[in-house]
Amino acid sequence: MTALPQVDDVNVEVKDFVAVVEIARPPHNFFDFALIGNLATIFEALQERADCRAIVLCAQGKSFCAGANFGDGSDAAVQGAAVGGGLGLALVADFRVACPEARFVANFTRLGFHPGFGLTTTLAEVIGPTKAALMFYTSRRIKGDEALEMGLADVLVPQDQVRGAAVALAREIAENSPLGVVATRATMRAGLAERVKAATDHELELQDKLRATEDFKEGVKAMAERRLPDFQGR
Repeated sequence: MTALPQVDDVNVEVKDFVAVVEIARPPHNFFDFALIGNLATIFEALQERADCRAIVLCAQGKSFCAGANFGDGSDAAVQGAAVGGGLGLALVADFRVACPEARFVANFTRLGFHPGFGLTTTLAEVIGPTKAALMFYTSRRIKGDEALEMGLADVLVPQDQVRGAAVALAREIAENSPLGVVATRATMRAGLAERVKAATDHELELQDKLRATEDFKEGVKAMAERRLPDFQGR
């Protein structure tokens, strides 16, 4: 059986054919290139293990993932905020288990920026293009009950039950034929990886352009100062 690699900021436990992968950067679990690489390493290793049939992605602390921190260059259990790139991370999973206190935010335009992390494809796939556009254009916070209603969350439970409910869902999946589930999932997600890759390439091109604008500088400054930005369209 493939041994799981030891990586920073990620804890893993495999039991009853379910792997619980926990991001350990509390309280807000900001991600960077290193963390994304470590998660990919763990997921690739779990793929080779016969004792893993489903994965729960969760996090320590207050927020599931409050976004990206690039200053240095399956199921998702969302107990707090999934913001910006953190929302992108939550949408990597097939399903999302949340609580009423959860917040889902695609706040790129509030920063004078363009969505990334493949969200222009993945968010639209999950909730439809109109609702995805509403989240992008307004940068509004979507609460847990509204997320359930619009299909962004699949299960809603009290905050202290989020991880347990996610594990229970994963075990329900793991009880079925692994060959059948894998084949069905491949059919359901056919072409998704290619569409996400094309989306991220396009998103990155536009992000690079907008990063040089005055509006982006104002958006970041306003966010840091906890005020509404004063955008000038330049």
